[in-house]
Amino acid sequence: MANPSDELIELCRATVEAHQKATSVPYSKEAWAPWMEAAETFQAAVTAEAEASKENRFKLEQAAKKAVLHPEPTSE
Repeated sequence: MANPSDELIELCRATVEAHQKATSVPYSKEAWAPWMEAAETFQAAVTAEAEASKENRFKLEQAAKKAVLHPEPTSE
């Protein structure tokens, strides 16, 4: 299993939040721009981290998305 950095997880979280905000209003290029920019930033970060760590890019992206969309329960 790939191990995404905290920074990558935060970028993924920002992308998900931007997506939720963009799709909560009627479509307009301006409303969707922050989501598109966040997604582009996240994808570039996934590529850079995969190249630096020699991890599989797809698995790294999926691990980041899983951490954000389906987090493990905490034992607090």
